[in-house]
Amino acid sequence: MSRDYIAALQDAIQHTHGCASRYAETVPVREEFNGQAVWVGDVEVFDLIDHPKARQCYAWGVTDDTGRWKYVAVLKVPPVDTSLKAVHAYILSRPEE
Repeated sequence: MSRDYIAALQDAIQHTHGCASRYAETVPVREEFNGQAVWVGDVEVFDLIDHPKARQCYAWGVTDDTGRWKYVAVLKVPPVDTSLKAVHAYILSRPEE
């Protein structure tokens, strides 16, 4: 994980949720369905600064259909209270492919 990647995630958090953040940790996540991996990657956890509803945020980068990077930032608010649940929320929010 590079400083540029963390900075890009922090920019996404600022843009999406309107607050600054501090990197806290990296959590590896593997999500399977019917024995098949549907998502494997690292989720970065950030402490949020002065957010009105959440103390932390889960963030990571994915590539879109054109190969361009997109950054995902999911607040740690119920029912999302783990990196895995943040990934679940992201997968469920995507349109059917």
